[in-house]
Order: sequence, then C-alpha cells, then structure tokens
Amino acid sequence: MFLGKVIGTVWSTKKDENLVGAKFLIVKQLDLNLNEKDSFVVAVDSVGAGEGEIVLVATGSSSRQTEITKNKPVDAVIMAIVDKLDIALKEYLVEHQE
Repeated sequence: MFLGKVIGTVWSTKKDENLVGAKFLIVKQLDLNLNEKDSFVVAVDSVGAGEGEIVLVATGSSSRQTEITKNKPVDAVIMAIVDKLDIALKEYLVEHQE
C-alpha cells in the first residue's frame, strides 16, 4: 500500500469485459512530505477519487479485494481518499497542500 496523488485519467473504449465501467486513474507515488516520486501506477478507482487528490493505493493480490475489483484483472486499486496525515507530532492537512 502506498500514498499517491491522482495526476490524470486513462480513457479506454475497448477493454476486457470484466473491466467495463471501471475508471482508470494515473497515480504518482508520494513520500511522507507529499512530494511526488518518479514512480506511478494506473489504478482502478473504487472510491470516486479525482485529479489532484491524495489517495491510498493497494497493489498486487490485495487490489482484487474491493467490491469493484473482486476477481478482475487488476493490479492496483485506489481504495481511500486521504483527508489528513498525522506523523510524529506533525500534522499534514492534505486539503492545504499545493
């Protein structure tokens, strides 16, 4: 599982029938200071996330355990939208990040 920031959308009119209706978002991995790393994933959105939001992403077999992704050919899923991080007495309010 990792923290990420939604930076875009992948549009696909033709896809495996098990993925019809799935929304694919491009997510950049973040460090604890909410700085973007080089790595990214394309993840199925199970929570209605949007561009610019900080999210939690599960990968591997765990990504196939949400209601939307169960038994589907998915390797990454956005499973939460982050509101706030509490780290060693520091508070990072995600809504105030630029």
